[in-house]
Amino acid sequence: MSDGALSQDEIDALLAGVDSAGMGPSGGSSAAAMAGPSRTSEDDRRVLQNFLSANIGTGSSNLSSMTGGSVTINEPKVAFTNRDALLAQLPDTVTVVKADFSSGFPGEHLFILPEDTARSLASLMNKEENIAMDDMAMSVIGEVISQMNGTQITDLTKKTNNKSIAAIPPEAANIKKAVAALPAGDFLSAVYPLDLGDGKPNQIWEIYGSSVTSDIARALNGGGGAPSMGGMDMGSMQGMGMPGMGMPGMGMPGMGMGGMGMPMDGMSMGSPTNVQPVQFPNLMHKAMPQEAGNISLIMDVYMEMTVELGRTKKLIKEILSMGEGTIIELDKLAGEPVDILVNHKLIAKGEVVVIDENFGVRVTEIVSPLERMNELG
Repeated sequence: MSDGALSQDEIDALLAGVDSAGMGPSGGSSAAAMAGPSRTSEDDRRVLQNFLSANIGTGSSNLSSMTGGSVTINEPKVAFTNRDALLAQLPDTVTVVKADFSSGFPGEHLFILPEDTARSLASLMNKEENIAMDDMAMSVIGEVISQMNGTQITDLTKKTNNKSIAAIPPEAANIKKAVAALPAGDFLSAVYPLDLGDGKPNQIWEIYGSSVTSDIARALNGGGGAPSMGGMDMGSMQGMGMPGMGMPGMGMPGMGMGGMGMPMDGMSMGSPTNVQPVQFPNLMHKAMPQEAGNISLIMDVYMEMTVELGRTKKLIKEILSMGEGTIIELDKLAGEPVDILVNHKLIAKGEVVVIDENFGVRVTEIVSPLERMNELG
């Protein structure tokens, strides 16, 4: 007979806002959450499986470089699951890293590592045995996930041509699994077996909310859906009895937008618009003889030239917590040209090369006079 006191599991469940009987979302689990994935869901799962699998090679290489050892991320197992099923697979204490997409495909996205796996990764990064799971360790795990996430975003940008994709800075926390904030209902789970060279079984779970999953899968399958007009996509209009913008369901057959004196280029109505580039005059002016003579007076003056790989902003507490092995993520994608500055003003772009044993930069682009004037302004 119960004495009325709450067990630890019940307390953890209440903190997470879930039902202590089934550990499901508060308010009870729905029949839909218990049902298997639909045909559309299976298509989405297959697309995400192929996408994530294509990135494990780059992810393994990046992790090996960061840790200075041999780290291998193996083929992920991708499936739809729910809170109950996922928590059953996890140990009591886990490291959760929030990395929600803020734009492009906004929505829930997070990584979960068993505490032992997170500790092993942090130890490898900091070259320290039995590392404490403190703020420094959480910062290290955040950098690891940032690398994995950055690789995926770069590839996703290339494959979908969506240049607005971005995520929040990863935030890591070591917590009880029962209080982990997981997406509601069914969500996508990718489980990566991880070989850290320690002979132990390690895994990383990557979680995508259902809306993010469907948005990414649709984009990877060839675009962002049907063209929209006024917030309503064309597929929705056809479902309302409006094929081709005619309105037979409303007693107005044949009244397409073209028949209303409203030509709509790009919607297969009328001939395509002939678009031609505009030729602007060159902004550079010819130097007068006197100007050419004056500039010769300063030809032997030294000016500071710097090459900038990228920039970022950090909180003071993040800067103070930096140590050996800390990785700083910059605002440029891998392979992007570096900026060449004179007296802190951008004049050119280039690519990094190695000359004997020294770094150098090969100039690939001279910044236009207009851009230089904007920089000065």
